[in-house]
Amino acid sequence: MQGSSDSSDLWNLTLQHSPIGMALVAPDGRLLRVNPAMGDMLGYDVAELSQRGFQEITHPDDLADDLALVQRCLAGDLDSFRLRKRYLHRDGRVVWGDLSAALVRGADGTPLHFISQILDVTEQQEQQERLTAANADLERERQVLEAIFETVGVGLLLIGRDGRYERMNRRHAETMLLAFPDGHDGMAGQLGAVYQLDGRTPMTQEEMPSYRATQGEEFDDYAYWVGDDPLTRSAYSTSARQVRSAAGEKLGAALAYQDITDLMRAMQVRDEFVSSVSHELRTPLTSVLGYLEIIGSRQDLPADVTAQLRVVQRNAARLETLVSDLLHVGELGEGRLPLQRDAVDLAAVVRHAVEAARALASRSGVTLELDAPEHLGALLDEQRIRQVVDNLLSNAVKYSRSGGSVSVALRRGEDSDELEVRDTGIGIAPGEVDHVFDRFFRGGEALQQQIPGTGLGLNIVGSIVSAHGGEVSLSSELGVGSTFRVTLPHRDG
Repeated sequence: MQGSSDSSDLWNLTLQHSPIGMALVAPDGRLLRVNPAMGDMLGYDVAELSQRGFQEITHPDDLADDLALVQRCLAGDLDSFRLRKRYLHRDGRVVWGDLSAALVRGADGTPLHFISQILDVTEQQEQQERLTAANADLERERQVLEAIFETVGVGLLLIGRDGRYERMNRRHAETMLLAFPDGHDGMAGQLGAVYQLDGRTPMTQEEMPSYRATQGEEFDDYAYWVGDDPLTRSAYSTSARQVRSAAGEKLGAALAYQDITDLMRAMQVRDEFVSSVSHELRTPLTSVLGYLEIIGSRQDLPADVTAQLRVVQRNAARLETLVSDLLHVGELGEGRLPLQRDAVDLAAVVRHAVEAARALASRSGVTLELDAPEHLGALLDEQRIRQVVDNLLSNAVKYSRSGGSVSVALRRGEDSDELEVRDTGIGIAPGEVDHVFDRFFRGGEALQQQIPGTGLGLNIVGSIVSAHGGEVSLSSELGVGSTFRVTLPHRDG
């Protein structure tokens, strides 16, 4: 009897002090005995909980599964079972429990009671639900991105840090067939039927957008032609961005390829039209100017006629300048801008341009200042560089208000000669600064104030400077003024 008493005491102590919920449950579901841990889990004291059946504290949606397992045990199909189920807390909230139950039978096999252990897994379940929801969100996001990746009208390419192609969409795969008809080995920088904008010069490996991207470059609107046949080739504009981990580690690069064939061909047609019309205009215009000069030299004309002829000459001269600009644009469109380099005095070129602009500046009420050395030898195309200075000065004076000023400075640096033209004019809006060198671009302020111009002068400046291997930059503030800086590689003349 002593052994039986000791066992009963040991069971009671175990039940009383167990950190997890424990209960003895009758075959009909009544809670014969529960421990404090189970009461704490469900918000009841032991006496209250003992007056209930497990059916009352089980969530209705989980009751059927629980009862089915109980019936299988009572029928002898199972001795025990384990089930994750929801319980109802006294305050109405749901408590998730991991239930382990075993049926105890008498000596004759009669079911006596279930020994149940319930581990509170509410926090674990909630974390699992949050994880499941997050995974579902990620999967939906993945499917959306996949749909965009495959249906967007832009070629997309992902390159790994080793330069190997990791993934591309259908649009880019089609592009690859045009550039690499014999196949591609999937590495950045492979050469194919890819040409610069002139359509004739093959790209080097260092110029290929994929290679540039693997070298860490980021760029926008990098344009070129793809395909050997000039009649069927396509033009693309490519942008690249580096892909990095959250810690900043380089993972690779992403490139986007946009087909701009229609735009490029339209620009070619426009340039051809401009060049053709300009050539057709130049011959009769030259004749008109010649005859105007002859008539204007006559001494027997009435004063009013002479004055009228001067008006005609000024407008014809302005038209000649416009035609010259259009012809220049046509040359650029054909990919040819020949330079006749000679040893020249750059300081003298700038000085003469400034003196020629003084009359216009004076009529506009603008002061014109020059800071330049007496002599600055250089190897340049004098006529082209004079055109650069003339255009910059003309713009500076034209966009300056009466009472304003234009200052010109010429300096020699270690590696380059620098020309700076600064004005106190109307300035350029921040969003327009990057477009001032585009062909036919006119700023919003200039259009609003109806300042005449074609939008070609600065494009011509940029092309001439670029042909000399130099650079031209702009800093401007709306309503304050603009500063153009031209740097030309230093070449002694």
